[in-house]
Amino acid sequence: MTSKRTLSMDNHKQNKKLRGRGSGLESEYYSIPDTVCDVNTLSSLIRKKNVRVVDVRKEEEYIREHIPGAVSLPLAKILEKESPERCIELIQDIGVNEDLPVVTYDDTFGALAARVAWTFQYIGHQHSSILEVTFAQWKSMGFRTEKKLNSYKWQPHPLKINQSIYADLAYVEKASSNKVLIDSRERLNFLSEHIPEAVNLPYTMLRADGKVLSKSDDIRRLLQNRGIHENLELVTYCGSVGTLSGLVYYGLRLAGLKNVRLYARSFKEWKALGKPKAEFKDANYWDLSAE
Repeated sequence: MTSKRTLSMDNHKQNKKLRGRGSGLESEYYSIPDTVCDVNTLSSLIRKKNVRVVDVRKEEEYIREHIPGAVSLPLAKILEKESPERCIELIQDIGVNEDLPVVTYDDTFGALAARVAWTFQYIGHQHSSILEVTFAQWKSMGFRTEKKLNSYKWQPHPLKINQSIYADLAYVEKASSNKVLIDSRERLNFLSEHIPEAVNLPYTMLRADGKVLSKSDDIRRLLQNRGIHENLELVTYCGSVGTLSGLVYYGLRLAGLKNVRLYARSFKEWKALGKPKAEFKDANYWDLSAE
């Protein structure tokens, strides 16, 4: 059985510095189980053939070039007929059993990869993480790529819905003094309209140069500065299908917060159903800043 430590370095090893080959760039943070996988850990797992790498970009992008051993599973394919039953079929079709670690990546600052990884966790594949960099960054750091089209033998995988990371409309509407809605969109979109009582935490504030997410300590400081405490229950949402909020979900998990959910249908569903909205009609210059 593959343990969480196989996918990422344990806490006792987090002081060890890693380097990407050919890049001279030092890894700024480290993999945390089921959250973020660093490039060196992924490279090692690929050599050992002990991981399923999932490319969530468009299929034509995958065909041109991809990370060695990766299989193509575009986010659009998951969203076509999204249901737990359909998603478990997709994960079985790419040869993933319950114990095999999965690492997803994209070329869109990690948002698409995060949505797919969250979906895998929701249907019961706990060992699902996002790569710490985009595909373009992987290449620029000197790691190998390939053009071989990979496929894998079907593997059985049980469907075990993880309700603890999921929020639907009814859950979002349910009042709770300990629950905070996190709007992951950029500041101007939030000011224009948002779910009442939501707090704005733009996904851009959780990103770092050269990484899809900042270091865990930096994210924790950001949350503290915005009055978001670890004992709160957090529900992230964005404008459409949960991509930006999926990235924020993983950022919050990276920072050590345990009680985090994703409202995958997000503000698009909220608006379509005519639910109440809040807005800042007279926003000034300072309101446009998320700082």
